[in-house]
Amino acid sequence: MGTAPTAPGSGGPRVVAFGGGHGLAAALAAWRRLTDELTAVVTVADDGGSSGRIRREMPVLPPGDLRMALAALAGEDPACQEMARLLQHRFGGSGVLAGHPVGNLLLTGLVELHGGDTVRALDAVAGMVGACGRVLPMADVPLDLVARVETADPDDPARTRTIRGQVAIASTPGRVREILVAPPDPPVHPDVLAAIAAADVVSLGPGSWYTSVLPHLLVPRLRRALAESPARVVVVLNLEPQPGETDGFSPEEHLRVLQAHLDGVALHTVIADAESVVDRCGLLSAVRECGAELLLAPVAELDGQPRHDPARLAAALAPVAGPRERGGVRSGCTGTEVPGRYEGER
Repeated sequence: MGTAPTAPGSGGPRVVAFGGGHGLAAALAAWRRLTDELTAVVTVADDGGSSGRIRREMPVLPPGDLRMALAALAGEDPACQEMARLLQHRFGGSGVLAGHPVGNLLLTGLVELHGGDTVRALDAVAGMVGACGRVLPMADVPLDLVARVETADPDDPARTRTIRGQVAIASTPGRVREILVAPPDPPVHPDVLAAIAAADVVSLGPGSWYTSVLPHLLVPRLRRALAESPARVVVVLNLEPQPGETDGFSPEEHLRVLQAHLDGVALHTVIADAESVVDRCGLLSAVRECGAELLLAPVAELDGQPRHDPARLAAALAPVAGPRERGGVRSGCTGTEVPGRYEGER
């Protein structure tokens, strides 16, 4: 196992955050305000842009989402912040390096330098940016996503198609009916399983529902570890549907899709933006079907953009971030609105 970088602070609950891309970065920006005991478990199915180019040329995990998580956890020291900006900087121009973020190339080089050890490379970069937590891949091999997509055209003779690849799935018009990962049972690093076993809180979302959130539940070893973990499982719902993946989805439909993939994983708390929920009773009903509690809170940016505000999301997460009694069972179907309360229909 690798040695996790440490960061100064007051500790806090042990949190494992699952996801990828901008959604995971938003969750990490909130969680880091509440704890130093933070582990990001990041999707490794990206096949587009710089990550796709590197993945096709090198036997490594796609580095893009891993890089974004490292930047999100960078320390507040000016030198750490400058290093984080360097990780995110993309080369311009039209040459072979155009479009590559520096961090993608740095991670790829470190993986090669360390004989293919991705976790060692991630820990090295975490040290460079003074990360207040750790970043780990969800699997030790690159994954491919395979989806069954139903097109919106009723006259299409091949209305249901099998689409392979994260970028292709996200850009194919229609509704995703099923998502799988290939290989179906990939190896998972022992440090990931150890982090889940030791966690007080596990968080899923926000993010691309089919390509960043659900894939973690499709890896048998991850799902089994989550089902056996005594951690409180918290889901942060998206602020709006994502074009190409969840067009037309209501918050409750997002949750029902998630529930269909839980397969033994207990869900305890669902957090949704109070202003983004149209049918509060419908969402509360869906949450109750999961045996969870609903927390409605103002978590979106004040500028009206569909982004989670780190401070507001941290305030919503704080009540559920305390250590949970090991072996205990948490139940409850009330919905709580911050500020104020929402219970049942009104």
